[in-house]
Amino acid sequence: MGSREAAAVETGQFPDNDRPEVANEESGRLTKEKMFIMAATASINFSSMICYSILGPFFPREAEKKGASSTVVGLIFGCFSLCNFFSSLIMGKYLVQIGAKFMLVSGMFVSGCVTILFGMLDRAPDGPIFIGLCFLVRAMDAVGFAAAMTASFSILAKAFPNNIATVLGSLEIFTGLGLVLGPPVGGFLYQSFGYEIPFVVLGCVVLIMVPLNICILPKYDSTPTKESFWKLITIPKILLLCFTMFSLSASLGFLDPTMSLFVLEKFQLPVGYVGLVFLGLALSYSLSSPLLGFLSDNMPPLRKYLLVVGGLMTTLCYFLLGPAPVLHIESKLWLFILMLVIIGFSLAMSGIPAFPEILSCAYENGFEEGLSLLGLVSGLFSAIWSLGSFVGPTLGGFLNDKLGFEWAAAIQGGWPLLSGLAIGMYYIYEASCKRRSSPQDGLGTEQERAPLISNET
Repeated sequence: MGSREAAAVETGQFPDNDRPEVANEESGRLTKEKMFIMAATASINFSSMICYSILGPFFPREAEKKGASSTVVGLIFGCFSLCNFFSSLIMGKYLVQIGAKFMLVSGMFVSGCVTILFGMLDRAPDGPIFIGLCFLVRAMDAVGFAAAMTASFSILAKAFPNNIATVLGSLEIFTGLGLVLGPPVGGFLYQSFGYEIPFVVLGCVVLIMVPLNICILPKYDSTPTKESFWKLITIPKILLLCFTMFSLSASLGFLDPTMSLFVLEKFQLPVGYVGLVFLGLALSYSLSSPLLGFLSDNMPPLRKYLLVVGGLMTTLCYFLLGPAPVLHIESKLWLFILMLVIIGFSLAMSGIPAFPEILSCAYENGFEEGLSLLGLVSGLFSAIWSLGSFVGPTLGGFLNDKLGFEWAAAIQGGWPLLSGLAIGMYYIYEASCKRRSSPQDGLGTEQERAPLISNET
């Protein structure tokens, strides 16, 4: 793609004679087909997040009763993300060959079935058998989740080429809703009916959505290209954006195996109330995402500031979450919840602009526009997020065992600090290169306009 087309992608405005097929005059209209796509993706975001977040309030304690240490619990959480990492890369590479609609629907079906299976694990014998089955079922769930999410990102980017950040931000409301409802609903069902019922109920909800999505989702056909993940990831800017996504995901994943145990021990809250503590993070994330997505689409230069400031804010909040012992601040429930609220907002600041920024960078570096590229970007986006979700709980569970939650949270905040500084320095370097090249470009233009033979001659 030429520089004029790359600039058009960045601004969302295309010349009449060079307008890509996906960015025609109909792209800005909310058609019936696009409404169905948004409804299908919203159901995926909601169902996948509510099934994911249901584990937080009670599974770590239940697993400890079955003989799993805090480190092993972290590995169980992290196993899902590690398998998701590899599955997302494979699904993104072969999205066109498999078909986006089939991949999405089959992924939801697998995820619903294994969610029900996870509810049966309390009948397994204590010790290695229970732990091994947890790893196996979570790995199967990861494959289904990777298929559904990779396909949904690609379909959204295909249907909304000029407003992808706005649409993603708006649909994050349903992601936040799943995160909000998962812990309290899971905690309530666990207290009222035991271990099995939460998983059976939510697994059935996912399965009910499968035939709905079969009916309403359109089918997209495309031609595979020879582009690869390696070519995409070797672009320096995309590599730094991937590190940003990794750092945010690792920081968020750290809370899965550690936060509920800390709240139960430190503040002596009942299990049912632990889920309510999650509300602060999930609500602030979901409510701020649409606005940040709108700003990212309509003011692309603002993305760089959102990415940098979001990372630095996340670091500060994790340092105060415990708080870190070096600060000599007593841990209070109100301070803990306040930090979670700000973490949700800062994660949205860095996470929402990342996807359109990666797409714009790919177009600027000559990648062909189409469903094949969208599959690569979606797979890479999901894979990097999953890698962070593996490292976060695994490292977090280990640090929590050895150092306690306060120090573990402070150390975990180092990831967004490094990514925020790295992407900030890159943007400074990029701006300095543009400033140096501008006078030279202007000089070249004057030289081209100068006559070859002077008037005096």
